[in-house]
Amino acid sequence: MQIGKLRHRIILEDKQITRDSFGAEVFEWVQVSEVWADISPLSGKEFVAFKQINAEISVRVTMRYQPGIDTEMRVLFKDKIFEILSIINPDEKNIALVLMCKEVV
Repeated sequence: MQIGKLRHRIILEDKQITRDSFGAEVFEWVQVSEVWADISPLSGKEFVAFKQINAEISVRVTMRYQPGIDTEMRVLFKDKIFEILSIINPDEKNIALVLMCKEVV
């Protein structure tokens, strides 16, 4: 992994379930960590659904290995939110993680 490519600061968040004053479950996002990463766009496509034009952008986020990352988490980068679709640990060496993500619109 080339450390110089990790030039973007991202925040990893996990969903936490709490209870409100009425006892109902409330979901909130809690920051897990803030790390340096490389963000590379993979594809951009527009499609028409329900008479609306939506943009789906796929990105690859490469970061140093960190245990405990799963697909229930999300990535924040600047003003964008990315849903983690899959996690790849290249060669199972625990050096880097590659997150395949989709932007949440």
